[in-house]
Amino acid sequence: MQKYDLVVIGGGPAGMAAAIGAKEQGIENILILEREDQLGGVLKQCIHSGFGMFTFKEELTGPEYAQRFIDKIEQYKIKYKLSTAVLDLSSEKVITAVNEQDGILEIQAKAIILAMGCCERPRGAINIPGTRRAGVYTAGTAQKFVNLDGYMPGKQVVILGSGDVGLIMARRMTLEGAKVKAVIEMMPYPRGLKKNISQCLEDFNIPLKLSHAIIEIKGSDRVEGITIAKIDENKVPIKGTEEYIPCDTLLISVGLIPENYLAEKANIKLSPKTQGPEINESMQTDVEGIFACGDVIYVHNWVDSVTIESYNAGKHAANYLYGKSVDSNTSELIAGEGIAYTVPRYVNPINIEDFLDIVYRPKEVYRDSKLLIYFDNEEVLCEDKKVLYPGETENIKINKEIFNKYPNCKSITIKIQKF
Repeated sequence: MQKYDLVVIGGGPAGMAAAIGAKEQGIENILILEREDQLGGVLKQCIHSGFGMFTFKEELTGPEYAQRFIDKIEQYKIKYKLSTAVLDLSSEKVITAVNEQDGILEIQAKAIILAMGCCERPRGAINIPGTRRAGVYTAGTAQKFVNLDGYMPGKQVVILGSGDVGLIMARRMTLEGAKVKAVIEMMPYPRGLKKNISQCLEDFNIPLKLSHAIIEIKGSDRVEGITIAKIDENKVPIKGTEEYIPCDTLLISVGLIPENYLAEKANIKLSPKTQGPEINESMQTDVEGIFACGDVIYVHNWVDSVTIESYNAGKHAANYLYGKSVDSNTSELIAGEGIAYTVPRYVNPINIEDFLDIVYRPKEVYRDSKLLIYFDNEEVLCEDKKVLYPGETENIKINKEIFNKYPNCKSITIKIQKF
């Protein structure tokens, strides 16, 4: 059995940043396990710009951004195994993996960081009526076909869902010569970043149809068109609003799901809201010595925020290996009125250095509202918010001095209040 101080599962932007963070804290015996044949994760196929503005203060493409970290991995001589699939993970931090070179291997780690990212929600998860005819792809699959393999999925395209990958592919397909007929969204608001709505749809005059659903996919061997309809507040199609759109391709962008098969194997507690591990202020799960970072916790809006969070996860894992982490009374973070979820889920104030950075996602669009934070039942923070938008996560920082004033706090509640 191979032994390492720290094993990072996943070699995308999260996994690489976590490994670098631990290395810079002095941890030497580190191994990254990556199932694909090169490091970089999904960034390899994200050839559009917009990455790195915060981390590097310059605009990079996805491959350029990933290469900065790959170079650092090589510079630090951090070990990694490519084309290696992790099959099992125990709560005792034993990893079972397989690759062509080693066969089946077992690895005992003192600490583990989960950085497997997320996957696309497939057609089967949303019950679109119709048979499995050709021409239906997830947006990420189409992105890989176009950007890495050089194949065009189709020429007349409809996109279901206004997630960021779908919005970016609306622009990409247009630039490659396809006609994007419309983006269809069931919610009364778009799910992607406002920046992508502007740059990927409005700049190319691509219609966005909110509160609509696909009620039929037509075609025998391949998609020939779709029928959409407006839906009411119960997601029921409204009769008389049907519209037929001819197309040969349907791209599905209806959300991303954290990849947590291994977390389930290790009996790690998952959040019913994010479907990712519930973590504390140190990025540690409820299984001692197993940490998590990046999209495996919740789906992030920006890769720069993944990098910062994952670097901190590596730092916290190093503190754990050095025995610096303190286990004491914790406070529970509660998503109150108007909040879909918060990250982290638990807070041990002793382990906070200067401030706690809380991520939260609004449930709906709020204008001219207030964000309130309560320690137990006492209001400690109030911030005016001009616009809160469910397509983007928000952050709020709480200084450690506030925690020091409430040493016995059991719950921290975050809620949105309309004016």
